[in-house]
Amino acid sequence: MPATALALVQLGAILFALGVLGRVAGRFGMSPIPLYLLGGLAFGRGGVIELETAVEFGHVAGEIGVVLLLLLLGLEYTAPELMTGLRRSWLAGIVDIVANATPGVAVALILGWGPTGAVTMGGVTYISSSGIVAKVLNDLGRLGNRETPVILSILVFEDLAMAVYLPILTTILAGVGYLAGLRSLAIALLAITCVLVIALRYGRYVSAIVDSSDREVFLLKLLGAALLVAGFASALNVSAAVGAFLLGIAISGSTAQNAAKLLEPLRDLFAAIFFVAFGLNTDPRSIPPVLGWALLLAVVTTLTKVGTGWWAAHRQGIRRLGSARAGAALVARGEFSIVIAGLAVSIGAVSNDLAALASAYVLLMAVLGPIAARMVEPTVRLLQRKPAPPAPMESSPAGIRAESIEPHGQGAGAAGREV
Repeated sequence: MPATALALVQLGAILFALGVLGRVAGRFGMSPIPLYLLGGLAFGRGGVIELETAVEFGHVAGEIGVVLLLLLLGLEYTAPELMTGLRRSWLAGIVDIVANATPGVAVALILGWGPTGAVTMGGVTYISSSGIVAKVLNDLGRLGNRETPVILSILVFEDLAMAVYLPILTTILAGVGYLAGLRSLAIALLAITCVLVIALRYGRYVSAIVDSSDREVFLLKLLGAALLVAGFASALNVSAAVGAFLLGIAISGSTAQNAAKLLEPLRDLFAAIFFVAFGLNTDPRSIPPVLGWALLLAVVTTLTKVGTGWWAAHRQGIRRLGSARAGAALVARGEFSIVIAGLAVSIGAVSNDLAALASAYVLLMAVLGPIAARMVEPTVRLLQRKPAPPAPMESSPAGIRAESIEPHGQGAGAAGREV
C-alpha cells in the first residue's frame, strides 16, 4: 500500500477508534482519558499492532493538543479571578503541594531516578485534573454547593503553580547550568507577571486584536496567536503550555466566551490525540514492573488529596459532608500529569519507566477520581447514621413510638444540615 494511503488508513482508524472509546466512556459516566491511553498503548511501540505513521503524526498533533488544552483552561479564568483565588487559597495550595508532591518525589528517589525524576514525578502526583473535576461537579449538580468555591480556588492555585513549575522543570530537563537556570526562571516569572498586568489593565485590547465577527477569521487569528505565543514561550524555556495558558488569561469578556465555544471541538480532537500519542510512545511491556508502585501512589495520593480538600473546606466553616465532597472531588489526575511526564520523556532526561509509571498512575486516578466523587456522599451518610436505641421495656405504645421516632428525626436533621 502506498505510504500516503497507509497513513490515511492508520489515522482514520485511530480517529474512529477514539470516537468509539469516547462513546463507551460516556455510557458509563467516566472520563475517556483512561481509554485513550489504553488505545495508545495498544497501537504503539510494543502494542498489539504498531502504527509507525500514527506515532509520527501523534507527536505534532499532541503538541497542538497541549496548547489547546491550556489555552481553553486560561480562557476560563480572568486575571482578577486568578488573583482573588490566589489570595483565598494560598495556604491550602501550599499544603496541597507538600502533601501530594512528596509521594511522587519519594517513589522516584527510591527507584533511583535522581533529582530530575523526583521533580518530574512530584508534579505528576501533585496536580489534579481540572477537566475531570469540572465535568464531575457539573454531572453531579454540585456547581452551586458551598464547597465548590474551595475546590475551584485550589484548582486555580494549582494552575498558577504549574505556570511556575513547568519553566523550572524545562530548565532542569534541559540540563543547563545554575546561572542559566536562574535566568530561565527569571524570564518565566517576568513573562507571567507581564501577562497578568496586561490582562488586568489592557485585556480588552488583546481581546480586540484576536476578535472578529467572521468565525473563520476568528479561528485562524486565535489559533495562530496561540501557536505563536506557545512557540516563543518554548524558545524561552517557559514551556509552550504555559504560554498558551497565559494567552487565554489575557483574553477576556465576550471574546473569551466565543473563543471557548469555537475551540472546544478542536480541543477535544487534539487533546484525545495527545493522550493517544503519549500511549503510543509508551511500551505497555514496561508497565507491569511499575504497576505496584502505581497502585501504592494511587492509594497514598488519594488519601492526601482528600485530606487536603477536607482541611481547606473545614477552614472555610464547611461541615463534614461538604468537606468530604471537596476532598473527593480533587482526587482525579489527568491531562497535566501526562503533559509533565510527556515533556520529560520527549527530552530524554528521565527513564522510560517514568512514562510507564505515569501512564499506569493516571489510568488509575482518572478512573478512581469520578468514582470517589460519586461515592463519598453515600459513604459519609452511612458512617454518620446513628442506630436507634432499644425501646424501654416498660412504656406505653405511644411512648415507644416517640422513643423510636425521635432519634431518626434528629439523624435526618443532622444530615440535612451537612448538605
